[in-house]
Amino acid sequence: MNLPSAAPLDLLYSETEEELRTAVRSLLTARCDPTSILARIEGGRPHDPDVWRILAADIGTAGLLVPEKLGGQGASHREAAVVLEELGRAAAPAAYLTSAVLATEILLGCDGAAAADLLRELAAGRQVCVPALPLTLAPGAPLPAPLRDSGTGSGGLLSGTVTSVADAVAADVLLVLADTGLYAVRAADARLTPLVALDLTRPLAGVTLEDAAGTLLADPATARAAIAGALLSGAGLLASEQLGLAEWCLTQTVAHLRTRHQFNRSLGSFQALKHRLARLWLDVASARAAARAAADALATGAPDAPLTIAVAQAYCSGVAVRAAEECVQLHGGIGMTWEHPAHLYLKRAKADSLAFGTAGHHRGLVADFAELPAP
Repeated sequence: MNLPSAAPLDLLYSETEEELRTAVRSLLTARCDPTSILARIEGGRPHDPDVWRILAADIGTAGLLVPEKLGGQGASHREAAVVLEELGRAAAPAAYLTSAVLATEILLGCDGAAAADLLRELAAGRQVCVPALPLTLAPGAPLPAPLRDSGTGSGGLLSGTVTSVADAVAADVLLVLADTGLYAVRAADARLTPLVALDLTRPLAGVTLEDAAGTLLADPATARAAIAGALLSGAGLLASEQLGLAEWCLTQTVAHLRTRHQFNRSLGSFQALKHRLARLWLDVASARAAARAAADALATGAPDAPLTIAVAQAYCSGVAVRAAEECVQLHGGIGMTWEHPAHLYLKRAKADSLAFGTAGHHRGLVADFAELPAP
């Protein structure tokens, strides 16, 4: 496969992106600190509607990918990547990746007034919309079997079950792929079965519909093309979440080793630990380049975007897991406790390593793009 030449990458953050980062980080520091997250998880309600309202509507992040004519910000994937970096840094339970990225990208791929109206609601932060698709569904992989539609005309009566849907418990609207097209279904009309998920900040649920009424958004061919494009964007921007997660783990570990002492010496002064942190710093720096390249490729519509995204996912996935593991181990006994947030980051990193395909899947895509023979 001969890929066309791409424009030079811009991996630097713009002034606008840094201002957006400041606003999002300020909110998450004040309203979504680890203690608050743990309290909400223990209460069985990880999502905070007030934090989402400020993030999505007041700051305007929900509409970053939505054109201005539809009430959005008309920004790009670079700005959305900055938001996801900060959400990863805070391990925040927010339906941003599923609603403001996946659902928005799917709706942008659909024509018609119904999709446009729903996009306006999403951009204003008045609705949370989640695709009824497994979180592990990867770009380039076959889509799951569609649900059955027994209705006629522009309205559907949908029946079937989808497993491992992320953030379904926070959704107002579900995007459902049926044999007759893509439909918008009220989440209240679905039966949600919470699943025991490793990542407590991104809850999973099984979604069951029984003759649920839906509004037709797109025909089957258009729907499948829109979902394929959304999965590619989701995988590319997930790398930015993994980057933010890894950066938090590195920063917290360095700070801990500077303040803890053994044999009257700072733990960070031991050469073996210095080497581990140096290797991790290099990994995180490389992950930043890979994640930024993926976001820039999506923002500019680069012809080699699928390859760039596959590289980013193949690399950033492992870096996030290694950073979280080092964070737990180098914090010693306190890193193993429930009260310390390190376990939230380890679980998030492990779950993210399966989202939108494993690193092995993306390495296989890289090999296909580069026309490398399989072993």
